[in-house]
Amino acid sequence: MNRIDKKFKDLKKKNKKAFIAFITAGYPNLDTTRKLVLEFAKNGVDIVELGVPFSDPMADGPIIQEASQESLKRGVNLNDILKLVKTLRKDTDIPLCLMTYYNPIFCFGEEKFARKASGSGVDGVIIPDLPPEEAATFIESAKKYDLDIIFFLAPTSTKERMKFISGVSRGFIYYVSLTGVTGVRKKLPSDLINNLKAVKKNTRKPVCVGFGVSSAKQVRQIYKIADGVIIGSAIIRRIKENIGRPDLVKRVGGFIRKLKI
Repeated sequence: MNRIDKKFKDLKKKNKKAFIAFITAGYPNLDTTRKLVLEFAKNGVDIVELGVPFSDPMADGPIIQEASQESLKRGVNLNDILKLVKTLRKDTDIPLCLMTYYNPIFCFGEEKFARKASGSGVDGVIIPDLPPEEAATFIESAKKYDLDIIFFLAPTSTKERMKFISGVSRGFIYYVSLTGVTGVRKKLPSDLINNLKAVKKNTRKPVCVGFGVSSAKQVRQIYKIADGVIIGSAIIRRIKENIGRPDLVKRVGGFIRKLKI
């Protein structure tokens, strides 16, 4: 049982839901990323997603795209992020996932990536542009090194698709709340709760909702039916608003506490 499975088991025992925070690794720099992860752990974040900056992030909206571009300008790459995770493991056991695209993994080598990621302390990987039907070899490598691959469901997913994803996804299932890219939305989709009920009927795995979630009110709404919530763009925006301030990490940590209320 890796850290993600243990986290969901512990949360279930306590009748609690997961709060998952996404940040782009290297934005505004890797040292701040390290400090943010430790601050999140102190503030009750259950899982951290570290976004691997990529030049063609098809699933990301403008806020995360901008953060990725800034990180890429500083030369941040996959090796840097794995080194960062290895350093973080000296200070925290918080479950860590990488959210990346397939191209960096392909260039790295599937087997080598799975081995190095797991060896560095990564617990799971989320790859928006890798269909599970084309991921057989990577799924095999990931299992070998106890690295979860978290696959997606969306409002367009059929019942058959829900069952298929439930069979191949490990750790949890990432439910995309809307048909579009990441980004802050004022309201959740009107059909979200009914869609989640349909998903929950077709899987026993934890289902966490991301894309468009940005307020404590939305978090509470999602907690009524899902097993967790994922927030990214709203956190990245708060980081951007505080770049240059010496208390950036504390301010973003305070924002997290408000979202969790």
